[in-house]
Amino acid sequence: MEYWSSRLMFLITLVLLLSQSLIDSSTPSPSNNLLCHPAESSALLQFSNSFIINPSMFDFVMKPKTVSWKNGTECCSWDGVSCDHISGHVIGLNLSSSGLQGPLHSNSTLFSLPHLQTLILDDNNFSCSPIPPEIGNFANMKTLSLSFANFSGYVPEEISHLSKLSHLTIYGNFYDCHFLMGPFVLKKMLQNFTNLMELTMYNIDMSGVELVSSFMNVSSSLTTLDLYECGLRGKFPENVFRLPNLQELSLGINPHSPFSGNLTGSLPMFNWSSPLWHLDLSHTKISIDLPYMCSSAKSLQILYLSNCSFKGSSNNAMLTNLTQLVELTSLRIDSNNLGGQIPLFFLNLQQLAFLDLSRNNFVGKIPEFLKANSSLQLNLVELIISDNLLSESIPSWVYSLPYLYSLSLNNNKLIGPIKEFHSKSLEILELGSNKLHDQIPNSIFQQKNLRDLDLSHNNLDGVLELNKFSMLKNLRSLDLSFNNFTVSTYKYTNNDSFPQLSDLGLASCNIREFPYFLKNMKSLQTLQLSHNPIQGRIPEWLWNEGTCSLSGLNISHNFLTSVQKIPCKSLDTVDLRSNMIEGSLPTIPPSVSIFFISNNALSGEIPSTYCNLSELEILDVSNNSIHGKIPSCLGNKFSLSVLDLHTNNLSGEIPRDMFEKLTNLRSLHLSNNHLDGPLPSSLRSCQSLEVLDVGNNKINDTFPHWLEALPMLRVLVLKSNRFHGFIRPPKVEHPFQKLQIMDLSNNEFIGLLPTKYFESFTSMMDGHATRNLTHIGETYYQDSVNLVVKGHELILEKIITIFVTIDFSRNNFEGAIPESIGQLKSLKGLNFSQNRLEGSIPISSINLSNLEWLDLSLNKLVGEIPSKMMDLTQLSYLNLSHNKLVGPIPHGNQFDTFNEDSYSGNVELCGPPLSKSCNNGMQQDGDHGEKHTDHIIFDWKIVMIGYGCGLIIGISVGYMVLYSERFDYWLYKKVEGRRRQKQRLRRQTNTRLRMMS
Repeated sequence: MEYWSSRLMFLITLVLLLSQSLIDSSTPSPSNNLLCHPAESSALLQFSNSFIINPSMFDFVMKPKTVSWKNGTECCSWDGVSCDHISGHVIGLNLSSSGLQGPLHSNSTLFSLPHLQTLILDDNNFSCSPIPPEIGNFANMKTLSLSFANFSGYVPEEISHLSKLSHLTIYGNFYDCHFLMGPFVLKKMLQNFTNLMELTMYNIDMSGVELVSSFMNVSSSLTTLDLYECGLRGKFPENVFRLPNLQELSLGINPHSPFSGNLTGSLPMFNWSSPLWHLDLSHTKISIDLPYMCSSAKSLQILYLSNCSFKGSSNNAMLTNLTQLVELTSLRIDSNNLGGQIPLFFLNLQQLAFLDLSRNNFVGKIPEFLKANSSLQLNLVELIISDNLLSESIPSWVYSLPYLYSLSLNNNKLIGPIKEFHSKSLEILELGSNKLHDQIPNSIFQQKNLRDLDLSHNNLDGVLELNKFSMLKNLRSLDLSFNNFTVSTYKYTNNDSFPQLSDLGLASCNIREFPYFLKNMKSLQTLQLSHNPIQGRIPEWLWNEGTCSLSGLNISHNFLTSVQKIPCKSLDTVDLRSNMIEGSLPTIPPSVSIFFISNNALSGEIPSTYCNLSELEILDVSNNSIHGKIPSCLGNKFSLSVLDLHTNNLSGEIPRDMFEKLTNLRSLHLSNNHLDGPLPSSLRSCQSLEVLDVGNNKINDTFPHWLEALPMLRVLVLKSNRFHGFIRPPKVEHPFQKLQIMDLSNNEFIGLLPTKYFESFTSMMDGHATRNLTHIGETYYQDSVNLVVKGHELILEKIITIFVTIDFSRNNFEGAIPESIGQLKSLKGLNFSQNRLEGSIPISSINLSNLEWLDLSLNKLVGEIPSKMMDLTQLSYLNLSHNKLVGPIPHGNQFDTFNEDSYSGNVELCGPPLSKSCNNGMQQDGDHGEKHTDHIIFDWKIVMIGYGCGLIIGISVGYMVLYSERFDYWLYKKVEGRRRQKQRLRRQTNTRLRMMS
């Protein structure tokens, strides 16, 4: 989405520049004997001198126009200046892309040019200064464009004074500058701009604007209205759709903007604007009657309906109405949950040049077009069907498209080889994350205009000589990671073959050393070499201070042994995880914001230089042998979001005042160290905290009640410490509202279970197991946690949001289990074992329909097992052993899979699987006369691998298995290890018997 947004903005800027060049060319030049007014010439020079010129602050080429302005020369001939051919007054100023940097002040001499009719300041950097209210003094202003100018603050009300304005463009929130509009400014603008033809406002916070009243008096001359990503709220007025001259209407990305807008409404059922050719309602909640829209707006050429709200069901039958839009050239209908096969009619739109069907649920194959319509020729320039469920091979017509510029089919299930492309027009080719096999076709190496190539995560094979890409001089991004081929760089000697390459992915390409051709690649910004068998040290030339341009480096999962210093001053992200690096933590540049060096063999202390990393957001040094104390100065990192120091040898107290300033801290992992003392109460300042894991330390404290007020806390792990005392009633009205994992096991808590907390765990009360299967974490960092699941300790490499568990085991809790526990319908696991609990198993437990494991063993529970517990069909592990339970064991469903270990130590229990039978007059619970002929007793180890609906931890860790290769590998090694151990014992026994005989 960011790519297309930036591309759209670039095209808009280009159109503005071209239109202005036409305006300039149509304006007669002043006669040779007419000099501009000295006061205006002086004002222009003073305006120019109030800024510094920074021509390299943007990616595209700047043309600093003001550097050619010279005192004593004719200002009407200066670059970017236009004058009236009669009066000589300056009437136009186009300083777009001039590299101006610095604030625009209210006393700027720019406002001494009263005759200005055109002012274009696009693509400059005004340092987040506000637009001065003096902008409203230009009484003759007709065209005002301030896009990508890096202004901030409120759009001044005085801008509404420009009554002659016909074209207004303002882009906000660039370089993190926040742009806002007051509630009445838009209304005043539209009332006073009686000649307004084009209004474009992008990424301005307009969430406080009242839309219906603002557009009540909108000019009938309006041809373009673009309010893209402005946080619009409320109902969008229908009268805008009926404006007689409206040609372009863009309201895209308004319910999901940074300002949390919520744009609703519906399209009118009559009097549509007949000249409308561009309509963008993407990511809004405006109700769309697609059949009526297609019959009423037949002039549409560009139609963007990404993630929209359609009347009725958004099915393929409804989409057939799009065939009425015979002039359609660009169609985006991505992110709409569309399913089934891709309808063939999409390919019958002969004018169509751009088609985006990505992020839907299309299945099957891409339709064969040319076979059914051999007389028609497709003119597709861009085809995007990524992020679907497409299978089979890529159809032949795709390879035959004569003008294809961009093809994105990544993240599907496509199979077969990549065939030869007939044309050489490709600039973007994205086929990553499929199941394509065979070798890379030769036609790809002949695409001389190719800029972005992604073939990663496929089954491509063979030996690939990297020098085959040497003809692709325009290549900016190349990703060959995670295939079955070996990338050879030995024959690659030309250091100038990739002059523009900025992103290179060679992960899991069987590369055994750092490719030497990287040495002089001065444009390279991101390098991915992870999961290769590279050994030894990192060569110094990789990040030579003079030539290093890297901002992102991933060389994790190799066999590197030494890294002492990382001098590259431009680095932002460094990933050195899972190597064999020894010694102390390396010195890293202050530019680094994300640093991973976990799972190595590092020792020593955390160096004080890490306190000087002003940009640091994520620091992960877990699973090493780091010792000493946690430096309190890490608390000065205001930007710190993740601090992961778990599984080291850290000791001493956690610094008490360390967290007072860490308001952005989201995740704190300190488990498996030797930390002691109390848990610092300064953590209450971390209002963004989602994960707190201090398990397996020596922390000596009472229960930290002050954590209950943290609004975002989802995971709280205090297990295996020296926490003690009572857990008292909460002090806030809604404690731990978002908590989904609470592990207080193996401590010294006493007293009753915290009933009031159970009544407040609102995020555990949603019984719908179909909640979104997302992970706790972010793009670069996924939180993990070590928990006891079904009696065994497991590492959850990724915490799924539907994983909900409570573990209060191995404490000294007493009294009854409260009935309120039955309200926590999202629970997957509940462990109250090894306490002093009394009373019966609460009847409310039968409401825990998502429960997958339950451990109440080693308590003093009495009474019968509730017969309705057999309805807990997700339950795959049960331990009620060593209590004082009586009566028959429920019979049926999952209860038929539990063995006698689940009930041992309860001498008054009877019925299968126990050998003790119940009295003749006592009917087995759940036995309704059915004859269970397939009565097989599974132990939990078999259930773990997958019995019925119970997996290793049911759905939750079942999904974790899907997402975590490490867990998959752990499970395989566990089962395989047990099998091999049994084989070894059997062989040893046989050998001994033979020797004895």
